[in-house]
Amino acid sequence: MRIEAEKATKEISLSDTLTKLVTDNNAFAVWRFPDHNDIHFLFSNKEESVLEAVRLEDLDSGFVVAPFDQANGNHAFFIHSDLYFSTSDFEKPLPEKALSYFEENTSLSFKENTFGSEANYSLSFGDTTTERNKFEALVSKAVEEIKKTEAFEKVVLSRKTELTSAGDFDAVAHFRKICQKYPGVFCSMVFLPSINELWIGASPETLVRQNSDSFFETMALAGTQSAFDNDGIEIECPEALWRQKEIEEQALVSRYIINCFKKIRVREFSEIGPKTVRAGNLLHLQTRFQVDSGRINFPQMASVMLELLHPTSAVCGMPKDIAFDFIQKNEEYDRGFYSGYLGPVNINSITHLFVNLRSLKISGSQITLFAGCGITADSTPEKEWIETEMKLKTIIG
Repeated sequence: MRIEAEKATKEISLSDTLTKLVTDNNAFAVWRFPDHNDIHFLFSNKEESVLEAVRLEDLDSGFVVAPFDQANGNHAFFIHSDLYFSTSDFEKPLPEKALSYFEENTSLSFKENTFGSEANYSLSFGDTTTERNKFEALVSKAVEEIKKTEAFEKVVLSRKTELTSAGDFDAVAHFRKICQKYPGVFCSMVFLPSINELWIGASPETLVRQNSDSFFETMALAGTQSAFDNDGIEIECPEALWRQKEIEEQALVSRYIINCFKKIRVREFSEIGPKTVRAGNLLHLQTRFQVDSGRINFPQMASVMLELLHPTSAVCGMPKDIAFDFIQKNEEYDRGFYSGYLGPVNINSITHLFVNLRSLKISGSQITLFAGCGITADSTPEKEWIETEMKLKTIIG
């Protein structure tokens, strides 16, 4: 069927298209890289592919979404790139190739008075008293376990919470608000129709990046504090002070990455940091690691490191096996794609995957938020709860 654009009261923009697609049954992904203005859009006319294992060099151009737990019947999904383009503005008219594609390959209809209107909604938490007591008890249990077990250094615990929306929740407007509010993070909105889930995320953490020059990058990101002091004044990154707990937590993640390099006998890498970076309303400690994989003749490095790194100690803990087992036995819910990873694959010869940190999931009429924090022997339940609250407020926008 042909697209009915001639009846539209204005030129069709990406915003209009997304408004249509969130009620359609086609997979799509839209994203914006940290510190960039361009918005990238990918659409598929095919059903998402289920991946037993993610081998980046074997995939076509597309977008991958993988869960925290890739065992136990959970799988990654791959959205094939039947249509891809980038634009400098949500309201800029679609490129001609996009209009032609929709005309020839879809039944999308852009008729008069069917565009999205100004967002008129607000999000709020329900009563979290029981949730708080349960989470703080879990943190106490983890601290006790770490103190009595020398091999157990850190575990990353998470929580989920349901949101109440006053008014009709506008996913597209919310995604646009996240992009505008947090220029320094990876913002994404992904729809997986086969499981009827739409995810909106804002992540500051690169998991793996491989560019067209065979240059590989990953990062250690840990330690969290508010970007504002007690008087509400913004803290400049060079002026941030860190507790010993956060410094040690970040060092654990960095050591884990270096140990992964050692496992595959990669000795030539650059280590940049740690330094303080801002992500939304939060500050983190960040160390970047870079490898010239072309120079060492290791074309599969991104896939090999992806398998070794995920789930990283920043979302799981150390040692990984012990921490993962503690999470599976004690969190009492399936994280799904939260703390998994997602991102474009082989788009313009670049693959860039991010850890799915600040996340919002929409399934039917239910809106769910996720947040987590790293627990060490020095953790206190009350402070860890407050940290998750700060992270949840990031994705609320």
